[in-house]
Amino acid sequence: MSSAACNYKKDDGPLILDGGLATELEEQGIKLQGDPLWSARVLHTNPQAIRDAHYRFLLSGADVITTATYQASIEGFINHLDMTSELASELLMSGVHLAKETVKRFVSDEHPIGQKDPVVAGSVGPYGAFLHNGSEYTGAYAEQMSVEELKAWHRPQISCLAAAGADLIAFETIPSIKEAEALLELLREFPNSKAWLSFSCKDVKCISDGSPFTEAVQLANRSKQLVAVGVNCCAPALVKPLLDSAKLVLSPDLRWVVYPNSGEGWDVSTGWQTSGKTSIAGLSVEWMKQGAAMIGGCCRIGPAHIAELQQQLQGSRTPQASAV
Repeated sequence: MSSAACNYKKDDGPLILDGGLATELEEQGIKLQGDPLWSARVLHTNPQAIRDAHYRFLLSGADVITTATYQASIEGFINHLDMTSELASELLMSGVHLAKETVKRFVSDEHPIGQKDPVVAGSVGPYGAFLHNGSEYTGAYAEQMSVEELKAWHRPQISCLAAAGADLIAFETIPSIKEAEALLELLREFPNSKAWLSFSCKDVKCISDGSPFTEAVQLANRSKQLVAVGVNCCAPALVKPLLDSAKLVLSPDLRWVVYPNSGEGWDVSTGWQTSGKTSIAGLSVEWMKQGAAMIGGCCRIGPAHIAELQQQLQGSRTPQASAV
């Protein structure tokens, strides 16, 4: 196992990731549907709501909480909040600060002595999330952009998250090989940062742009700063066949990270369709057996689901060397 991976390991099984932060904010009555900044706006309008959501996920058993920066960007904050680039940078960095403050409070109030403190992952969404047109599930925009253009757009966000002290960078819902290549090249500009890379996927063998998942994993293998590669915000039923499809090409220095959504359908105009929900807890033991070292949930997965996941995995854990 690489030295990078060894920094994020759990001796008795997978690390438990949190669920959908936006889902939890919406459960508390915050309106996000149709907002071009999505949950990132709440960094500006109601930071305490983000602290509270993080805390509920920690109480549910999450070992990792992810910042409210998936749809955050310097350009987006300037355009939609009418602020300077300096204030936009400070707001983006506040996502890490809020998460770190919450971890500190949780450790003081609730965390058992002797256990490792929870990890803060700085969320980096794809360029398609900024476009706010659902293209993070197709990657079509990458066809018109160069690797250097994608790097230039992502650079300010990663710089802010690294400067703010995120424990890990979470490259999430990445739909295309080209954008993944850009992010991994860019990560080398931040040599003290570690990351995971997770893809959005269209079926049991391909990421969203149609590239084989095996090709995405082979690209990830080349990075010395990644601790895990995998999938997120796909239907739970896709996870097992996707991991199976690439198990022979996964580097021994990497582990799987998986955090699917609830399995419900998404419509860019009307939002989530409340049918077809699947229990991630019921499938998580199989993912653990496949070597997943980070398991959690994405959209439509709240603290109660993470608590169920944590209880399911706790009952099935045995010490394993494959934990990140």
